[in-house]
Amino acid sequence: MADMYKKGLNAQLVQNDLENCCRGEAACIRCQGTGCAIGYAKECIQTYIKTPKKEVPEGTAHVPTMDLKIYDEAELEIAIAHILKECKDCKEDHTEDCIINVIRNCLEVGLLGDLHPYEGSALQYLMYLQNNHPEKAVRIAETYKS
Repeated sequence: MADMYKKGLNAQLVQNDLENCCRGEAACIRCQGTGCAIGYAKECIQTYIKTPKKEVPEGTAHVPTMDLKIYDEAELEIAIAHILKECKDCKEDHTEDCIINVIRNCLEVGLLGDLHPYEGSALQYLMYLQNNHPEKAVRIAETYKS
């Protein structure tokens, strides 16, 4: 199973995670589309499915950081663990507008309320979470390892 994560972006897994995170119109009254962190991530992955490209042009700049909705933390933690598994640990070749990074940023806004540094290494990111959000880091790491 671990091999499936290194063969390319598992867009269906990401899309399913985003659907699980989305609160829908029942909770939001009216869909805000790309004005919502999850809505923006869903648009990014749908675009990727149609035309697979590693980069989202100005993707990080367009992440809706002012999205103040309350999301299900457990679903966001699972989604972050999965997107970390999709990361290719590119380290110095990391780009902020990589599709994986943009989606991780969107999930972070929902879970942590803001964007956080990422240096192209899932392990470094988990260590960052451990230092700054220990209770969430434990749950994300458990899912990441499974």
